[in-house]
Amino acid sequence: MSVLAVGRSVPFESVWRRHGGLLGLVVAALALLFHRDVADLAGIYWNSETFGHCLLVLPIFAWLVWQRREGLVQLTPTGWWPGLIVVAGGALAWLIGAAAGVAVLRHLGLIVMMQGSAIATLGPNVARALAFPLGWLFFLVPFGQSIEAPLQDLTVRQVMPLLVLTGVPATYDGVLIVTPDGVFEVAEECSGARFVLAMLAFAVLAANVCFRTWPRRIAFVAFALAMPVLANGLRAWGTIYAAHLTSVEAATGFDHIVYGWVFFGLVMALVIALAWPWFDRDVDTTWFDPATLQRAPRFAAALLPVAGASLGIAVAAAGWAHAIDARAAALPTRIELPQLPGWRRVPIDPLAPWTPSYPGADHFLIGRYADASGATVDLAIAVQASQREGKEIVGFDIGPIVEHGPWLRVADLAPLQGGAAMRIVHAGPVEREVVTWLCIGSILTGDPKRVKLETLRVKMTGGDPAAVAVLVSVEKRGSQDTRATIERFLATLGPVEALADRAAGRR
Repeated sequence: MSVLAVGRSVPFESVWRRHGGLLGLVVAALALLFHRDVADLAGIYWNSETFGHCLLVLPIFAWLVWQRREGLVQLTPTGWWPGLIVVAGGALAWLIGAAAGVAVLRHLGLIVMMQGSAIATLGPNVARALAFPLGWLFFLVPFGQSIEAPLQDLTVRQVMPLLVLTGVPATYDGVLIVTPDGVFEVAEECSGARFVLAMLAFAVLAANVCFRTWPRRIAFVAFALAMPVLANGLRAWGTIYAAHLTSVEAATGFDHIVYGWVFFGLVMALVIALAWPWFDRDVDTTWFDPATLQRAPRFAAALLPVAGASLGIAVAAAGWAHAIDARAAALPTRIELPQLPGWRRVPIDPLAPWTPSYPGADHFLIGRYADASGATVDLAIAVQASQREGKEIVGFDIGPIVEHGPWLRVADLAPLQGGAAMRIVHAGPVEREVVTWLCIGSILTGDPKRVKLETLRVKMTGGDPAAVAVLVSVEKRGSQDTRATIERFLATLGPVEALADRAAGRR
């Protein structure tokens, strides 16, 4: 059998080897060009419990392609110009992510560039045959951490009625559940987010493999996502109830053993068992009909030009990002905390020190102020000349607290003068309120999303790239109103934006 390819008759197997081999080279070149993102992804997969399931995505992708091999060999790959639109979309997403400091957009952009390269080098017929396997690669993107906080709150709301029903007296304070046996924290890793995200990937896979009709697929995914949320609430209640019957040490120790992939495996098995009677896809059903995909594509292209254009688009995005990352503001060589009438500088308490995390800051200052009444306020300022990978003003483990640090978030509070407020606690317990303002470009805000958008605007339009974080915090003592103390301090401090501008050398 032979086909017409690039103007001459060549063996069919040779066509597949050429297109598949060149696609492999393009993907390898993209991985090399964006090696930092590849290394970042590998580190997340290996070190993060939330995204450990991503390690299975590529092996499952290979299995999905292998399952379609008999139909694929009946199709003829071809270069296809419209595939470059997908590559360009991925490059744009990556560029926006690189400029704004949004890692998930960089990772998404890289995956889309690889998917687009496959479409451009294999053509629309093969791409339609591989639609689900290519789409499955989206689960290589570590997304969804933003659901942790809502799931923490949902878990608390599930646990409290169950404790009442089982006779365990309890109250809750944000993510803390207080019983006569102890204080239990519904931490980020206890929110169930990692299992919800892993279940989403599994449910989408199972919906494709086990169901033919879309209503059943959608219903199955919805059911599968609800199960780990409900199961996580039961697990959290079970831990607290076991502590009530035995001891906190015994209950939490057992919980750490059970609450792992064994737990998720049991929930996953239950989901499959309950959905089994509604499976409507025969195991012998073909994945696609090659005859319906055998059509001459419009906008066909020679293989080498389309592969070269895919790499060219990626190189252009990387070069643009490098150019805008090179810009930095001229900061003062030294900054100082302000002198405030009615407030004097005092030493910071060494028993429960609080220091926000801004590892990329070019200048960082923190100090404590006290007034005549004895009230104390901590003021921290972090200044960065620019933002780039590893040097963001907003990001993971950047801000008032860090994951697995000595301080933990109890609850978010109402904003104060545009700043984001939260209540945090330290073992002891020591409690404090923290308000954070972020200043970049023309905005002062406590909203990380606005910061990312303004960072993007500044980088793309050539504005002042300096970024400043200002944090004001008060440790709660007795019945002290921390919010009132912060407001009194701010009244003396003056506009936070003016303080941020002075720190950045703009005034």
